[in-house]
Amino acid sequence: MAIKHYGSMAVDWEQRIDFDRLRKERLARAKAMLARSEMGALLCFDMNNVRYLTSTHIGTWAQDKISRFTLLPQNDEPILWDFGSAARHHEQNCPWLGDRSRAGIPLLRGAMSPEMGRAENVARKIKVELEMRGLLKEPVGIDIVEPPILFALQKEGITVVDGQQLMSDAREIKTQDEISLLNHSAMLVDGAYHELYHAMRPGFKENEAVGLVNKFLYDNGSEYVEGVNAISGERCSPHPHVFSDRALRPGDPVYYDILHSYMGYRTCYYRTFTVGYAPQGMIDAYKRCRDYLDAAIALVKPGRTTAEIASVWPKAEEFGFPNEEAAFALQFGHGIGLAIWEKPVISRMVSLEHAHVIKPGMVFALETFWPAKDGWRAARIEEEIVVTETGAEIITRFPAEELLVVGKQYFTVNGPLSTVRE
Repeated sequence: MAIKHYGSMAVDWEQRIDFDRLRKERLARAKAMLARSEMGALLCFDMNNVRYLTSTHIGTWAQDKISRFTLLPQNDEPILWDFGSAARHHEQNCPWLGDRSRAGIPLLRGAMSPEMGRAENVARKIKVELEMRGLLKEPVGIDIVEPPILFALQKEGITVVDGQQLMSDAREIKTQDEISLLNHSAMLVDGAYHELYHAMRPGFKENEAVGLVNKFLYDNGSEYVEGVNAISGERCSPHPHVFSDRALRPGDPVYYDILHSYMGYRTCYYRTFTVGYAPQGMIDAYKRCRDYLDAAIALVKPGRTTAEIASVWPKAEEFGFPNEEAAFALQFGHGIGLAIWEKPVISRMVSLEHAHVIKPGMVFALETFWPAKDGWRAARIEEEIVVTETGAEIITRFPAEELLVVGKQYFTVNGPLSTVRE
């Protein structure tokens, strides 16, 4: 049965995404894993983990600030510290938090210097909550942290351990509503690729493509466009992972990776095109790229492993790299959710010796790369996959089975130019 796709509005006449259920089920997963651990509490500064536990959000400008934090004690509810005005907003608009939304500011990634005492202030806040619950002598798991805060916590007698893996494990299996949000997020990129397909032509620039995609996504409900990698022509191999102001030319390859967020849930979604006509070498590279991707998708089902998937991909040396680390992320799989890279990671670099079992409810992207023999053209394709009880369902639907040609049709005196040209 296909994963349902809903409209973006809440309605009274159809059961759509249930955000109250989403909040409760995410927190319940984290609580259950914390209960099975040796930790007395979790302290999270990663904004994705803060959102997962508290269902709060203050804008993507805060994504890299490490300036919001939440404490989840054993057998209790999360406490959130946030920018003062945001904390007040949560009090008034997030009833699931109750009175546990508080003002609290750490270091702003070092913008506040040590003598201002912010690290010590944060540590005291955490110590008070742990003491109230009899947890001060229990280890506290932390996901990411600024060094002065780590040292201040230790000075208060708090034992700090790795909490990042616990949160990664909690987020590995998606709930019904998370899958619906990921599906909706992918749908928006389907539409963005349709706009790109009709806009691309010789003279169209990579940065124009980025602008077009951003406008389409934001106009249609995207919360955050994390990045649009637009790569064309000679820039395709090696792969620079960033757009430029290069203009497309006839015969160019061009590929994109569109990463954005809808209600927090990301995409990582490559597609490759050729401009005006398709050189045979590019057709061959695309087919090889697609074959490796299809071989991997065919193995996705519960009980299989990441090692089995990675094993069908070529060794780094087969496509011009000295080792697997040098070729990392070109033949690649990764979980996708509130972040673009979550568990499981699938790569020859790690998966062959550290296999991870595929489970229902996982959502991950599989992406492949193959260079053409001319030394500069290359293909890049990616599909996002939901693992079901019996197999897998692809939620990235813009056509990618064959290489698509974009741009104007060219004519000779004898009729249309062939789409295949050396």
